[in-house]
Amino acid sequence: MSSEVYVEMACNGLFGVGNNGMINPPDLKKSFSLSVVEIRTFDRDVYGLLIDIEMLIGLAKHLPEDSNRSFQALYTVHDVVNTIKLDDKMSYRDASEIAKKFFAMKNGDSQHLVHAMGHCHIDSAWLWSYPETIRKCARSWASTIRLMQTYPDFTFVCSQAQQYDWVKKHYPELYNQIKHYVKEGRFIPVGGAWVEMDGNLPSGESFIRQFLYGQRFFLQEFNIKCQEFWLPDTFGYSAQLPQILNHVGIKRFVTQKLSWNLVNKFPHHTFHWEGIDGSEVIAHFPPGESYNMMGNIDELLKTVNNFEDKGRSNHSLFLFGYGDGGQGPTEEMLEKLKRVANVDGCPIVQMSSPDDYFHAVEANEADNLNRWVGELYLELHNGTYTTQAKTKEKNRKCEVLLHDIEFLASLAISRNQGNVYPSEDLQHLWQLLMLNQFHDVLPGSSIQEVYKDAATYYKEIETTGKRLIGDSLKTIFPLEVGSDDVTAVINTVGWSRNEVISLSMNNTVNSPARKKIKDDTSQTDAYGNTLIMVNVPSYGYSIDLDRDSINGPAKVGITRDHEYHFLKNCCITAYIDSLGRIVKLIHNKSGKNAIADDCYGNQFVIFDDRPLYWDAWDVMDYHLETRKPVEHPIQLTKILDEGPLRASVEVSVKISDQSYIKQVISLDAGSPYLRFDTEVHWYENRKFLKVEFPVNVCSMQATYEIQSGHFQRPTHFNTSWDWAKYEVCSHRWADLSEYNWGVSILNDSKYGFSTLKNVMRLSLLRSPKAPDDKADMGVHRFAYALMPHTGTFQDAGVIQQAYNMNFPLRLHSISKMESVPISSFSFFQLDTPAVILETIKKSEDCNNVLVLRFYEAFGSRTSLTLTTRVSLKRAILSNGMEEPLEDSKCLLRTDGSIKLNFKPFEIQTLLCYL
Repeated sequence: MSSEVYVEMACNGLFGVGNNGMINPPDLKKSFSLSVVEIRTFDRDVYGLLIDIEMLIGLAKHLPEDSNRSFQALYTVHDVVNTIKLDDKMSYRDASEIAKKFFAMKNGDSQHLVHAMGHCHIDSAWLWSYPETIRKCARSWASTIRLMQTYPDFTFVCSQAQQYDWVKKHYPELYNQIKHYVKEGRFIPVGGAWVEMDGNLPSGESFIRQFLYGQRFFLQEFNIKCQEFWLPDTFGYSAQLPQILNHVGIKRFVTQKLSWNLVNKFPHHTFHWEGIDGSEVIAHFPPGESYNMMGNIDELLKTVNNFEDKGRSNHSLFLFGYGDGGQGPTEEMLEKLKRVANVDGCPIVQMSSPDDYFHAVEANEADNLNRWVGELYLELHNGTYTTQAKTKEKNRKCEVLLHDIEFLASLAISRNQGNVYPSEDLQHLWQLLMLNQFHDVLPGSSIQEVYKDAATYYKEIETTGKRLIGDSLKTIFPLEVGSDDVTAVINTVGWSRNEVISLSMNNTVNSPARKKIKDDTSQTDAYGNTLIMVNVPSYGYSIDLDRDSINGPAKVGITRDHEYHFLKNCCITAYIDSLGRIVKLIHNKSGKNAIADDCYGNQFVIFDDRPLYWDAWDVMDYHLETRKPVEHPIQLTKILDEGPLRASVEVSVKISDQSYIKQVISLDAGSPYLRFDTEVHWYENRKFLKVEFPVNVCSMQATYEIQSGHFQRPTHFNTSWDWAKYEVCSHRWADLSEYNWGVSILNDSKYGFSTLKNVMRLSLLRSPKAPDDKADMGVHRFAYALMPHTGTFQDAGVIQQAYNMNFPLRLHSISKMESVPISSFSFFQLDTPAVILETIKKSEDCNNVLVLRFYEAFGSRTSLTLTTRVSLKRAILSNGMEEPLEDSKCLLRTDGSIKLNFKPFEIQTLLCYL
């Protein structure tokens, strides 16, 4: 007995999918009424016969017109229909026997083998919020479990440790049933990551944590370590992912999204994917070009006919089931696939698993496969590098915060092993951050309710993180009652820093009256804060803040004439006009001007932004044809700070009647870059705001920071592959260089970039109206900088300067002890700038083990000697899962130092025993 319910619509909810395939904002007040309910009896014989007829019609329709098998299918379905007598039940079975004879005609051994497996792609948030996803998982997985009880060969793959954890907490009985079928090998955890995260925007450390926490969950709950990275639906894939996957023990990769390319068809479906360091994985894109197959004949035939690697491979994946909470696989799909498991005219279809598929490829076909080197760039959805700017800003800031918490907490336990490392708090905070890195949250393609949830999680990370940092600092700098307060300045990166800091750390861009300079060792800035110059060692602190006078070439100063303001220090001289545009930026030592002749740097430009398909996701190449400079001043440039530590000017420009920009342009003593602290009041409709710098550089390639390395992309449109990259993803810096000269743009929270010829553009804000019609409306604050340099960007310190901009020095007020503590102290020192000590944390499993993670940042072969004030007993290499490498020898030398050798862009993880 079964029932069908016809519903005109039965509940209030988030119904945002509009006409013509467009996705519109949800109407939370929309309601629906149940109008008709019909209950019918279920006749399995009729049901089976209908599936027979559907599959026969599919073969007749989709096999080639001149195919003998197509005509056989046509005449078979003709006979089946003629055999049926509506008043004769026996005729149904006779008709079914005719179909069975057709389906009994077997295939040859040479046929393509389709590895079919159930799948239910559930976005952890998208057109619904996180709580609804929990219910979607329960509904869909409960349906899958019921099918497994009926179909003993049915296999189902399911990713995202976060979703398993939700079901475990909210639906424990269902979770126990899932564990039973996982043990049987039929409900198959895949992917190894906490969520199906975005493939471009998270940091390298965030990627590793996705797998560290995801794989640990699968091991603890199911005693399974996933062998493949499962990311069917995201908006491009970083060129560093192959190495990160290898570093966490994964050699296989499944996706599908590149079939959405708008310009070029990706040339492979099964291939070796090689990253920037030479690491590789076997990658597979299901050639049916969907992860929501229905089990139809046209999908099976497309899987074979569309396969780009014929002759090199004879296997492919077929993922069937309704996605996004539509229940996943159905009985109908299973019945369809059962009929064509081995039928002449179709590929061979078998229920399978990812491991079975990849094992077949690795064992027999790996040597035949083609190779793709570098990023897998999706030629669509490149607006997601910019949409929902506040979410992206919080992601960057929280990545930095968690890095600092772990470093300081590690120091606390190294100083006193009786101190408790906040493991549970940190795991919880990482899980919140990783959840918000889901591929429809961090990219900006979800509804407004999702971003309210995301903001709550970021707030929790910041609030708890501030407490955890305070707890660690109290251990590192114990208080003494009744003593005078002093300030410690803490450096959380792996090189010494000589910088101007504000003792109040007030970073607003308001404009109160300027204050007078106190003396030559400090300065009171325009906001009443005290500025001083400090020198802080690598991964360490300074307490003695008394400085010598800042004089001579180290000073920064500002002058003006009737046309320009001039900001000058020992490194650069900037000519700034009344709109805040940079007319010249002179590199003092070389005398070269970074700005192209008769052009303006720091030119705000606005574009029309109306994509062909989906607002939040896409920005089309034709938006470049609508460029309009922002040239209407609200306030002419005025001086805020006059040196000797910081010189700055303030400018405001009008974007429209609703929107404007307020900016402070500053130059610090000794700084190699000009900084732009920017406040944008943004209330636009489908507009795109960028800032551009036409630079005096000629180069066919621009270099962009990616996770744990960098990657080059063309500055020209020679081919369709070049043209498709008119908007690309970058992290903290981008550089355009010729021999012995270049210009870099640094930023603290942006990811969208473009370089065409010599014009570098940083993407700042978009204003899409779907699926969130309030996306990015409001006030935004961010910073970027322009840094000219001689030599290579590596030797000029661009990478380190970008880190400094993102990892501000931390201030901590402590009580001055009777015996004054060491005024300057470094916990870890590296003897080469080519290697970044990215992470210092406690091991997940051992209280007396610190985990240090490094990467080679220059793209060079180099060696590193690490010295430390932390007392270590031994040090060995591990993978990203914090598992010691086989035959790993103790690397700790008798003098307490550690030496490591690196290949270009290599990531290494070190276990250091206290």
